[in-house]
Amino acid sequence: MSTPRPSPQKNPSVTVGEFYERHSEELRLRLVGSRIGFERRISEPTINRPGLALSGFYTYFALHRIQVIGKAERSYLKHLNAENMEKRFMELCRRQIPCIVVSRGETLPDNLIRKANELGLSVFQTSMVTMNFINAATVRLEWEFAPTTTEHGCMIDVMGIGILIRGSSGTGKSETVLALLRRGASLVSDDTVRLRNMEGRELIGTAPELGRTHMEVRGLGIINVAALFGIGTFRTEKRLDLIVTLKPAEELEHVDRSGLDRKHFNLLGLRIPHVELPVAPGRDMAQLIEVAALDQKLKSLGHDSAVEFNKKLLKMMRERRRSVV
Repeated sequence: MSTPRPSPQKNPSVTVGEFYERHSEELRLRLVGSRIGFERRISEPTINRPGLALSGFYTYFALHRIQVIGKAERSYLKHLNAENMEKRFMELCRRQIPCIVVSRGETLPDNLIRKANELGLSVFQTSMVTMNFINAATVRLEWEFAPTTTEHGCMIDVMGIGILIRGSSGTGKSETVLALLRRGASLVSDDTVRLRNMEGRELIGTAPELGRTHMEVRGLGIINVAALFGIGTFRTEKRLDLIVTLKPAEELEHVDRSGLDRKHFNLLGLRIPHVELPVAPGRDMAQLIEVAALDQKLKSLGHDSAVEFNKKLLKMMRERRRSVV
């Protein structure tokens, strides 16, 4: 069964200022010149090297991308006379590009930086090798541009399996998560889980920054999971592998007894395995979720207990039928 979900929320662009503030440390970025141009928008999650553009060829020019000037581009500019160098560089800056990054710890002549600032364009320097910067920046841009959605529930890492625990108020989500934490699980997010679709391959769950490492327990209030149970009981992000919905037993009209009745959630275009567990007095929900995590891990390795048992049963029935005939 597939449950329809809201359409993906896409991030069509990010400003140069936002990208710089969030990723300058990892990308070793340093602003050269003034802070002008921080409001310009990066509209494509990839990087461009403007070698052909500097030579005057602008057909199919990727003007919505960050422009990286590496060793080849710098060498080309140095071989031009001062007047031609400024002319080619100014033509690039007038194309309304988001910003310019100079790699390998190099910089541009002061007059070019000043011209870029006059046209409202930010210039940055990175100590990274050109290709290393392009790869690292592309990963971070893909994260920024990934379709996102928000789900209500608790996300937890149980033996390497990322599980989103859902359920209406009073079904015992918090108590179940606390029991799992005592058994070695790690909390990803409580109450609100932000999910990102990474390249259509997987969903990555994170917590809102304000509530990170914290969870609410009815009767106790807000607790700090990392402080109480240790830093190992918290993860900043985790791939979503399984969704578990806790439901009062009386609300479940049909409870799957064989495991052959597969259910899925459709989140951001991906089908995530979904299990509904009936909640009743005396049931150890933490243990059931642990078993569900182990079963999901087996399935990811190609072993489906329900299917294998069903095959054995059918084989036995065929053999008995032949023996009777």
